[in-house]
Amino acid sequence: MKQPTRWLTAALAVVLGLAMATTTRDAAAADSPYQRGPDPTPASVVATRGPFATTQAAVPAGNGFNGGYVYYPTDTSQGTWGAVAIVPGYSALFANEEAWMGPWLASFGFVVIGIETNSRTDGADARATQLLAALDYLTRTSPIRNRVDANRLGVMGHSAGGAGTLLAALRRPTLKAAVGLAPGTPGNNLNMSTTQVPTMLLSGQNDGTVTPSYVQGIYNTLPAGVEHAWAELAGNDHLSFTRPNATEMRLLIPWLKTFLDNDTRYTQFLCPLANSTGVSRYNATCPLVPPDGPPAPPTSAPPTTGTPTTPPPSGAACTATYRTVNTWSGGFQGEVTVTAGTTAINGWTVRWELNNGQRIDQVWNGTLSTSGSTATVRNVSYNGSLASGATTSFGFLASGTPATTSPTCVSP
Repeated sequence: MKQPTRWLTAALAVVLGLAMATTTRDAAAADSPYQRGPDPTPASVVATRGPFATTQAAVPAGNGFNGGYVYYPTDTSQGTWGAVAIVPGYSALFANEEAWMGPWLASFGFVVIGIETNSRTDGADARATQLLAALDYLTRTSPIRNRVDANRLGVMGHSAGGAGTLLAALRRPTLKAAVGLAPGTPGNNLNMSTTQVPTMLLSGQNDGTVTPSYVQGIYNTLPAGVEHAWAELAGNDHLSFTRPNATEMRLLIPWLKTFLDNDTRYTQFLCPLANSTGVSRYNATCPLVPPDGPPAPPTSAPPTTGTPTTPPPSGAACTATYRTVNTWSGGFQGEVTVTAGTTAINGWTVRWELNNGQRIDQVWNGTLSTSGSTATVRNVSYNGSLASGATTSFGFLASGTPATTSPTCVSP
């Protein structure tokens, strides 16, 4: 496939697989305004094409990366679509190794931009930068920017591109999903303990380059308060992700649907794993609740209640403790842990005073309101009920500089 130099002027509309399905939705589908397509079934998630007709176009070089291709649904009646940027591994070309994923994912209701790197020997850091540049191009200046929801973006990559994907998630915590395919490069031990992006890792059981133990090390650093999953594909090697892989897509599509579209109809395939064929190992923070969406139907006790710890002082319904997770010029990331008292609680409210010109810009796992300099965060539907001594946490991004904070907690 030749390196693209311009957008294709003609819409290469090809009905890929199934005909466009009716968009009639039942009551469950009304939970999220971003849900696209009919209710999923075990058969639909293993199909090689989804319900939407797609087209593709070439992307010119420039804009911080070396061009590539974009794939998207032709339907203009459904509103905007979530989008994912994909980058290949070290020395590889997207056109040769990941292009098969473009129309497959687009047919399930996503805009997909697959990029070529500025140099085939670019490292993980450079690949992270180019992934984010591709999303900025897609949502700000591309010819299809009006088809993309700039608030529902994800990143994905293979090998060094997978490492770049995880670095991109660390750099841009507003992303909704990250997927690392055999993510990593020798000597690059990735620590994801500060990520706020729901992250899926996919690896190969027989991968001698990015070994299962290496991926286990990355997975172990993912924070408990952020949804994550790891699937090891039986018999797969390092290059299995560069060829059409139905097992991979059977896991990947529900992940993107859940976290880009807030579509909890798809969690049934991941929590618990509905089809373990071809999967030698699987771990997930079930029930996989999208931070901005409705709670998934519980399949087990929600992990947000945590392991019982030492209860707060006698008589206190709950307590709250703050820590600074990360800082940068002009801003910081904070986390507050809520602990129930000597009796169970059903709902909590945390308050603290903002100072030094602080402003809360984003909150996850809680609902924010402010009055003057007072910030108030209340539980969301899935983390308000805590057993005696149990904990949950919420995080936030803020402008300004961190300062000593002593939050208070009351229930309800």
